[in-house]
Amino acid sequence: MERPLLVYTTFPDEASALNIGEALVRDRLVACVNVLSAMSSVFAWKGKVERANEVAAILKSHEGLKDALFAAVKARHPYETPILLTLPVEGADPDTLAWILEETQAPPTG
Repeated sequence: MERPLLVYTTFPDEASALNIGEALVRDRLVACVNVLSAMSSVFAWKGKVERANEVAAILKSHEGLKDALFAAVKARHPYETPILLTLPVEGADPDTLAWILEETQAPPTG
């Protein structure tokens, strides 16, 4: 059975997070994207300490789609190097896992 996958990422603003999130849902790479409110970030980038306002997002998918999901986020993301971190999932409610799997399967053709 596929294991659930949570991916943490950040975006420069809510609009880009929601737009990219919607594309990932429509492409059936994720079942859901949670966009968290604005936050302030301090980070090292190319030898400098930077500050930025960002939003965080948690992507809900399954392990079988990790590579395709990462590629799709990178292709759409406005950052040169988007943060893509998988969060450990020890388990999932069976109904939650069934929903994630259902929403990330290719739709039937015909």
